[in-house]
Amino acid sequence: MSAQDDRTRLSRLRWRCRRGMRELDVVLQRYLEQCYPGAAPAEQEAFERLLELQDPQLLAYVMRQAVPDPELAHVIARFTDAGT
Repeated sequence: MSAQDDRTRLSRLRWRCRRGMRELDVVLQRYLEQCYPGAAPAEQEAFERLLELQDPQLLAYVMRQAVPDPELAHVIARFTDAGT
């Protein structure tokens, strides 16, 4: 993948991180900037799947509701790491 493709992908993901809730915007964009570029491909894919969730479900997961998918749970746990 070329550098231009990477920039385009990150730009699209940055747009998808813009949600209806400011709290989610902050958490998602922080992860995207700090963790996503160095994450394993499986983790990147899980993050992209998280972005497909509706805001109420995503917020519930971020607020520590049980996440049934272990890959999604791993990414959400990394949100805390990105915040420190």
